Amino acid sequence: MIAKPAATRAPRNISREFMTGAATGAAILLFVGTGGTVLVKALAHLHGSGAAIDRTLIATMLLNVSLILFGWFRYRALAVELSDLTEAGRRAQALAQRDPLTGFLNRRSLSEEGATLFASTRRRGKAMAMLTIDIDHFKSVNDLHGYAIGDLLLAYVAETIAAIAPSTSLLARLGADEFACAFVFDSAHRSVADRIAERLVAGLALPFRTNGVDIHMGVSIGIARSDVDCTSVDSLLRNADIALHAAKTGGRGRHAWFDNSMERSLKLRGELEAGLRNAVPAQEIVPYFEQQIDLTTGRITGFEVLARWDHPTRGSIAPDIFIPIAEEIGVIGELSLSIMRQAFAAARDWDAGLSLSVNVSPLQLRDAWLAQKIIKTLVETGFPASRLEIEITESALFDNLPLAQSIVGSLKNQGIRLALDDFGTGYSSLAHLRALPFDRIKIDKSFVTSILDNPESMAIVNTIVRLGDSLNLPTTAEGIEDAAVEERLRGIGCAKGQGYFYGRPLGAAQVRRLLAEKRLLAQRPDRDSPPPRGIAPRLAS
Repeated sequence: MIAKPAATRAPRNISREFMTGAATGAAILLFVGTGGTVLVKALAHLHGSGAAIDRTLIATMLLNVSLILFGWFRYRALAVELSDLTEAGRRAQALAQRDPLTGFLNRRSLSEEGATLFASTRRRGKAMAMLTIDIDHFKSVNDLHGYAIGDLLLAYVAETIAAIAPSTSLLARLGADEFACAFVFDSAHRSVADRIAERLVAGLALPFRTNGVDIHMGVSIGIARSDVDCTSVDSLLRNADIALHAAKTGGRGRHAWFDNSMERSLKLRGELEAGLRNAVPAQEIVPYFEQQIDLTTGRITGFEVLARWDHPTRGSIAPDIFIPIAEEIGVIGELSLSIMRQAFAAARDWDAGLSLSVNVSPLQLRDAWLAQKIIKTLVETGFPASRLEIEITESALFDNLPLAQSIVGSLKNQGIRLALDDFGTGYSSLAHLRALPFDRIKIDKSFVTSILDNPESMAIVNTIVRLGDSLNLPTTAEGIEDAAVEERLRGIGCAKGQGYFYGRPLGAAQVRRLLAEKRLLAQRPDRDSPPPRGIAPRLAS
């Protein structure tokens, strides 16, 4: 049976406890009256000058004593019960105000106590700093080691924060892995908050060891101050959260101060995120094409497909702005297939020797059906699989190499070629070259653009080209921007190149005009004819 709360039990017991108290009080009064009489008669009887004591008086006195004892024991029981209720109330209040795991304030209590500190700080002419602290990649700790280890890590983080923060700080746990630290400082000495944040970042970057497991973590910190664009403790906390978001997007393991540009960026991101969900099905995101050139002959061999967002009010939006958002909100797969479908349809009647290179996101390689989706798109648009090259970055292979091998095998079985993109920027390039059947290596532009000025970049590019020759894998250099770089690459044997030296990426209509001038359109274009029907793709098992 579930015990009912004290607040429910108390009203039913009031009348009973009143009667007990009244009976005890009456017994004490009777005891005073009968006890005095019995005592006088008992003394007289002992001295031989009095008659025998009335047995009724003795019985009455004993009954009074019993009632008094009963009342006393009931009083003690009530005192214990009251103490228990008081302690339970204190515990309930603590649970309502504190996080049970860390002992820190919860979000509601931080808001209440922070409001008092905020007002006090303003009266004293000081500033209040609010630090929001988030554990980087905390979810992976729970996934890899379990929630028990995760709780130990949270307790350790709380202890570290308490040890580093000023002793008068308000400390709170805001969420699963987010904490807050608020303290007063002299507004002319912002470096005080900087030093505390730096100590927290450094202290929580050290490995945490428990149960024989070393956990390497880090934290990101956002900081806001009460004397800058802030009217309440709630707005102060919001500003710190915005700064925390900036710290995480800026690379994690660091701290950042709030400024108004962050709020504008966050608002813009919200607008882009909302617009992106509608832009993909509306085909506002369209393919652009960057020329790929044979460095020996100077002829166009194909194009790399890039994405551009033709926003109805903001104009053209670059992919480095909206692609990360698409990955975070889970529409990157739909976006990529939409770009492929548009590009395949546009390039169907180009010269048969022209290829298309399409980069897939690392997140797409987590989709076991990716190969089938790409092949289905090829069949629907009538674009030959032999003219398609899929580019995969090294970082995309780290999560699940066996799944990537399965996807690649299915694509290769259809005649689709495979390129390893951004070669040299990963950690296990040679291992991946052996593990997957690549057809081409693409040299990252960070090396190519500096080969004339940086001997190390030149050595890396030369090594990659020679490695490609030894493995019978032709190389494509990205980021060629002038004739001198092109000449150097041609001299060391690089097969293809692309970059702004050959022109900016072009829209489908612009590419069509360019190819028409170079007579690189098919003699009998089938651009407007329906794609072939009745051809089922051969899917690898």
